[in-house]
Amino acid sequence: MCFDHDSRPPIEPIPPIAGGAIDAERITLVSEDGTRVSAFRARAAEPTGAGIVILPDVRGLVPYFEELASRFAERGVHALAIDYFARTAGLGPRPADFDFKSHVPQTRWPTLAMDIRTGIAQLRSEDGGSATSVFTTGFCMGGRLAFVSNTMGLGLAGVIGFYGWPVGASRDVPAPVDLVGEMSAPVLAIWGGADEGITPDITAAFDRALEGAGVEHRSITYPGAPHSFFDRKAEEFAEASAGAWKETLAFIGANTGS
Repeated sequence: MCFDHDSRPPIEPIPPIAGGAIDAERITLVSEDGTRVSAFRARAAEPTGAGIVILPDVRGLVPYFEELASRFAERGVHALAIDYFARTAGLGPRPADFDFKSHVPQTRWPTLAMDIRTGIAQLRSEDGGSATSVFTTGFCMGGRLAFVSNTMGLGLAGVIGFYGWPVGASRDVPAPVDLVGEMSAPVLAIWGGADEGITPDITAAFDRALEGAGVEHRSITYPGAPHSFFDRKAEEFAEASAGAWKETLAFIGANTGS
């Protein structure tokens, strides 16, 4: 299961005095092949030097990820959430009943990689906030992409994968476990202990591979939490969500400027 259309990240807005976003808006990026790609940008009013590209789940750029970008900006992190379906569905926004299931199989790793590079370049630009320490984070499909982005030679400060499949086939997106020798930045991997798909043997295999390759990493499993637990609607997993958010911010803080 991935998030429902009315799901929201389980982070309430913090008081403006603690940070805030200077602006938050939908923008259009031009990818490396000339395709116009929808994105949502939130720039921090009090930047820390960090920036993060948010890689959504299979639904693409839905309100959940726009709100998450704003929550990062409130914490001093310039954020950019990108869409996956520009080449087959045009620019967003899209209705709640958008048939993402017919578009996901049409995505390809080479063009996804183009869009990731474009998003990172935007964050590093003056218009994007001139971030000096750039991270990627992703959820499910996007979690896998975040892990693989660590092999692209992008000079990332770190990658954060929320229940991203680390093994097996997924269209033409490489399996992260097979590429650990090419990873250069620290990895934070977040899992749900009750995930019926990404089981403990799978997460353990990824951990062993990262350890064997000498990749700095931290792997956290929240007992009893299912796939896609990071959701305000899932009140029974509020403690796990709060812990995952705290770990994410700590990871970004520890690796910003390093």
